[in-house]
Amino acid sequence: MKISGQIMANASLLLLGFVLVSLLSAPGGEAAEGKGSKAIFAGGCFWCMEKPFAQLDGVFSVTAGYMGGRTSNPTYENYVAGGHIEAIEIVYDPARISYAELLDVFWCQIDPTDSGGQFVDRGHAYTSGIFYLDEEQHQLAEKSKNELAARRLFAKPIVTPIVPATTFYPAEEYHQDYYKKNPIRYRIYRAGSGRDQFLEKIRGDGNRASQKWSETELRRRLTPLQYQVTQEGATEPAFSNALWDNKRAGIYVDIVSGEPLFSSLDKYDSGTGWPSFSRPLSPERIVTHEDRSFFTTRTEVRSREANSHLGHVFADGPPPTGLRYCLNSAALRFVLGADLEKEGYGEFLPLFQKK
Repeated sequence: MKISGQIMANASLLLLGFVLVSLLSAPGGEAAEGKGSKAIFAGGCFWCMEKPFAQLDGVFSVTAGYMGGRTSNPTYENYVAGGHIEAIEIVYDPARISYAELLDVFWCQIDPTDSGGQFVDRGHAYTSGIFYLDEEQHQLAEKSKNELAARRLFAKPIVTPIVPATTFYPAEEYHQDYYKKNPIRYRIYRAGSGRDQFLEKIRGDGNRASQKWSETELRRRLTPLQYQVTQEGATEPAFSNALWDNKRAGIYVDIVSGEPLFSSLDKYDSGTGWPSFSRPLSPERIVTHEDRSFFTTRTEVRSREANSHLGHVFADGPPPTGLRYCLNSAALRFVLGADLEKEGYGEFLPLFQKK
């Protein structure tokens, strides 16, 4: 009886411990999400604001929604009448990415001098804003706004308000991850909105990567070799890199920005020990420069959006182009053909479907 009683007591303690652990660790997506910090920004169309944050290391989720109005539980049909604006709520791990770094990304997505909307979307519902959740966020937001103003990038004053957060209302499910669910429609809309054209004009095309990620964030996101290659123009060892002999079907995207650059359909074994392609998947996303380093003249290849150093192009490739794009694996991320849709590259899926 004593043994049986002791067993029952131990079992009760174990059960109590399990309950306590469950209460402390739940709920919240992948557990860590429940412990994450939140940030809320508005920058016009919430479709265009999700992707830049969702691809950041340390961000658990980005939710499109409505905020700042007079009514409760707004919908897409009535949020404008209720005085709400389109916003996003970001859940992130402050140990991996800071609120200040999120602010850096935010300022690089908007026109902070426009009080009447953002780009092609006009009206109060599309205005920009930073909604702080505590005094620390308030101070960091004000500091970042002042620093941006001091850079004198804009001819007009910065008018983006920094205000206390009110209730955030998630938008309908079909608005969430719109860039993934409707990649072609999203790209057409974004291209026609004038957003990217404005940002490129203001920020310049010379260093697009620094607009989205600070040096600290880049070093955190990238391995030392990836950083040395993409940001400092280094070259990785031949034959001792991840993708030189990769034969799977899919596309190769910029490791920093995710912009689609090359396809396995144009990849071939050049015998050099580096990934080699006869042509780019999207020529408009490639930039070339004359490179006179190492006592010779070569043609350097960079990505347009992130300005990442990719490698070099030579005129000794196979037909029909006669070109050899000799690239660094460290500058690329491979996306398997079967994963194109879920990773937001569905427009390229027909290239790999059997006819």
